[in-house]
Amino acid sequence: QVQLVESGGGLVQPGGSLRLSCAASGSIFRVYAMGWYRQAPGKERDMVASISTGSSSAYADSVKGRFTISRDNAKNTVYLQMNSLRLEDTAVYYCYAQVSSTGRIEDTRGYWGQGTQVTVSS
Repeated sequence: QVQLVESGGGLVQPGGSLRLSCAASGSIFRVYAMGWYRQAPGKERDMVASISTGSSSAYADSVKGRFTISRDNAKNTVYLQMNSLRLEDTAVYYCYAQVSSTGRIEDTRGYWGQGTQVTVSS
């Protein structure tokens, strides 16, 4: 019913940059909060960055100053600009969004993207 499609992952060298995109589609009345999570092998899935409908953002301490989250509400799309990438940034990055299909609060739920691999290696 609602799909989140991520793109932009890939292989980069330390110090490089990547820009991730995630577009929500399907039965959407409104997209509320959106965010990016990541999961490295053997580790928990942790929040990287989040952004509210009012574009207030929050970041994990490990990425502050290096990553920037933004959104385009008209396109139901969230972005993650990743600069100064480090080896420890290697992970599968997942998009998350709170979506209402009807506008009723009862119909609001969370959705996850399929994940996109980011590998930082020299």
